[in-house]
Amino acid sequence: MTLLDLQGVAKIYKIGGQEIRALDGIDLQIGEGEFVAIIGPSGSGKSTLMHLIGCLDTPDEGSIIVCGNDISSASSNGLARVRNREIGFVFQSFNLLPRFDVVDNIALPMAYAGVGARERRERAEALARKVGLEERLANRPSQLSGGQCQRVAIARALANDPKILLGDEPTGNLDSKTGDAILAMFRELHAAGKTVVIVTHDPEIAAVCDRVIEIKDGRIRRDYLSPESVR
Repeated sequence: MTLLDLQGVAKIYKIGGQEIRALDGIDLQIGEGEFVAIIGPSGSGKSTLMHLIGCLDTPDEGSIIVCGNDISSASSNGLARVRNREIGFVFQSFNLLPRFDVVDNIALPMAYAGVGARERRERAEALARKVGLEERLANRPSQLSGGQCQRVAIARALANDPKILLGDEPTGNLDSKTGDAILAMFRELHAAGKTVVIVTHDPEIAAVCDRVIEIKDGRIRRDYLSPESVR
């Protein structure tokens, strides 16, 4: 089953009277259960692509179907509904609320989805245990290490059981040992059936994934299976 289907997608910015095609004719399909890296240098268009497949923006040209929802010309409310139900985000900078403890940070997407308070707490505590934070439920982000904060972010991304887990440079603020542990968590989630898409500039992180999509100058230059996945 195809979860992401992009056809002829372009994103255009106008800067000082000049037209910049950040994405230029992207055709891309990602199926259920895939483990994909989108890789490219700064300015390649990979972040713009992430914003589109993550329902944070709409294209100027082409069509995008996310989990059966056509978001090509969706309103901001329409994008938010798809984002909340179908996609779990893990950001480089964690994006945790500093005044919320671990449980409340994890529960936040469920509040937006209308889940009752008692169920939110039960599910959030279960997710905290799943990512190894059972001893940290009442801690706030300032009381956690970077790796622990990213574990909270992963648990929060799983809160509404999304079809797609989208990581934006998820190890970028972590040391190598902690980053390896976070990547291992993504591998485990993929093995458990999640569709995982990681946006990165790092070839070593991309090599962990099964499929690698290289972006340059707003276009897909290569789309191939990682050597690790075909061993």
